[in-house]
Amino acid sequence: MGARAVQMRLFFRFDTVVKVFADGGYTGTLIDWAKAMFGYSVEVVKRNEMHTVKVLPKRWIVERNFAWMGCSRRLSKDYELCPTLAEAITWISFSLTLLRRLT
Repeated sequence: MGARAVQMRLFFRFDTVVKVFADGGYTGTLIDWAKAMFGYSVEVVKRNEMHTVKVLPKRWIVERNFAWMGCSRRLSKDYELCPTLAEAITWISFSLTLLRRLT
């Protein structure tokens, strides 16, 4: 249910998206639903072997971003009570990360 809500928000904000990458848990009707509703091509990235370290296509980008967020002290724990404030702190953290990478 959450993946469908994310895809709806994605469609209304960014109408040029044509391909969506999903985790191995998102199989079944989600792929057909996304194709029928928005014309998305959903590619499921699955792990082949358990307990081995292997770089999976496109998945390392998301994991790298989560690692960068972990460097932000405010995001290391769930301090925020209001979801909109937590979202704002996430935006600030990513903005600071991008600014550091530009300089």
